[in-house]
Amino acid sequence: MPGIQKFQLPPHHQAFVERFVQVCQADDRVVASFLGGSNVKGTADEYSDVDLTVITTDASYEEFYNQRRQFLESLGGLVFLENFEIPEIAFYIFADGTDGELNFACESRMDHLQPGPFHVLLDKKNVLSGIEFPEKQPYVSDQTEKLRRNLYGFWHEMSHFTTAIGRGQLWWAGGQLEALRSICVNLARLQNDFSDKGVGEEPYFKIENAMPVEKLASLKTTFCPMERNAMLQSAQVIVQFYAQVGQLLAQAHGIPYPHRLESLMLDHFKKLSKRATT
Repeated sequence: MPGIQKFQLPPHHQAFVERFVQVCQADDRVVASFLGGSNVKGTADEYSDVDLTVITTDASYEEFYNQRRQFLESLGGLVFLENFEIPEIAFYIFADGTDGELNFACESRMDHLQPGPFHVLLDKKNVLSGIEFPEKQPYVSDQTEKLRRNLYGFWHEMSHFTTAIGRGQLWWAGGQLEALRSICVNLARLQNDFSDKGVGEEPYFKIENAMPVEKLASLKTTFCPMERNAMLQSAQVIVQFYAQVGQLLAQAHGIPYPHRLESLMLDHFKKLSKRATT
């Protein structure tokens, strides 16, 4: 399979992809398959996973998808399979350490597949000829709504932090510090690139590839011991970061900055901090 060789896959990945092609070739329901992700983009390293796509006939798609576990088990020792409530993607791990994503599509519906370059592994009916999956920019309205939720949600998390600290519940307070810090990371990503699709529930995911992490330098000190005063100091740093980045973003994208909410919550926080020092 010279097409696979040119990507210089690690030996166990090489063998896995070859098995995948052989199984797809033998399955009449499968019309095509391809390799995508970092292996095709040229950014793969020894830690990269294997992103594959299988395309079935329209008639057999539902059956094939429902039998995805059996299909993956035919490739080797499957130890993990989950879709994390993301339709048409299977996240897998095999006993030899091979992990990645298997995407599912059918002949007449491929527009949901992840964008980016791909390398055809099998194409029985020439369905991939001339096909491209271009990167889609997120709608500005969607990104603006993400910004709004982060700007206002910050103070909801802050209210939980002050409650937790006030009650001396440091585990809870520590969790809230992480929630506040994560919002700040989302804001920093939006400030760096407003079209960043990585803004969301996993703000740290591949962040070194998304933005200069030096812009997050002030947040380093907020990874603190689980001690009341240290946590209060960390919260202060996080609030300052939020205010600096959040106000600029709100102004740039026409969102009312929550000044009154900020003032109210900071008043509570200041009272809490004073009690900690007396």
